[in-house]
Amino acid sequence: MTVRAEASGVRVVVCSGEFDLDTTGLLMDACDVRPVPAGLLVIDVRQVTFGDSSFLNALIRLRNTRRLALQGPLPSQLHRMMEMTGALPLFDIRDTTPERAG
Repeated sequence: MTVRAEASGVRVVVCSGEFDLDTTGLLMDACDVRPVPAGLLVIDVRQVTFGDSSFLNALIRLRNTRRLALQGPLPSQLHRMMEMTGALPLFDIRDTTPERAG
C-alpha cells in the first residue's frame, strides 16, 4: 500500500493484494488524515486481488467520515461483492479504463 498527497488537497491510497480482517487495519491507518486533512480521499483499488466483508466495511466507514472516491475499474471480485450487498451505489467510482484508439 502506498500513500501520496497531491497539491490539490487530494490524498491517494493505492491498495494492492488481499484485504481481510488481518490486513484491513493497514488501510485504515493509511487513510488516517488527522495530521493533514485531505479535501478528497481516493482509494485506488485496481490492484486488489481479494477483499472480504471487513474490507468493504472499512471502505464504507471511510466513506461515511470524509469525501471519498474509489479509483477503478473495480476488480471483478470486489465489484460482485459490492453489487450483491447493495453497496455499489454508495461510492463515487472513477474508472480509468483507457480509451481505445480507433
